[in-house]
Amino acid sequence: MRTVLWMGIPLVAALTGCAGMGSGGPGHGNPGAPAQPLQRCDAAAAQWAVGKTNTVQHVEEARRRSGALMARVLRPGQATTLEFNAERLNLLVDATGRFTTASCG
Repeated sequence: MRTVLWMGIPLVAALTGCAGMGSGGPGHGNPGAPAQPLQRCDAAAAQWAVGKTNTVQHVEEARRRSGALMARVLRPGQATTLEFNAERLNLLVDATGRFTTASCG
């Protein structure tokens, strides 16, 4: 009985490993399907904001013009994440609250 049990363990392990492999049906990624396009940020379109004051309206207008999905305002000395996000607009402000730079990432 013990021998049969030990011989069945590799079989169960092999079948379990195959269970995660999709057939391309519903719920599984299809490698042949085109990926959803990213909504890319265009920093040049947001340059009009440089020199303007940091307001919700200006941030939203810069985000909209750039085509970015999201925007963030970065203040002097503020800690930030370093990962690049092609869908994000970064607006840097100076100590007076005016935008100094508009960049994507």
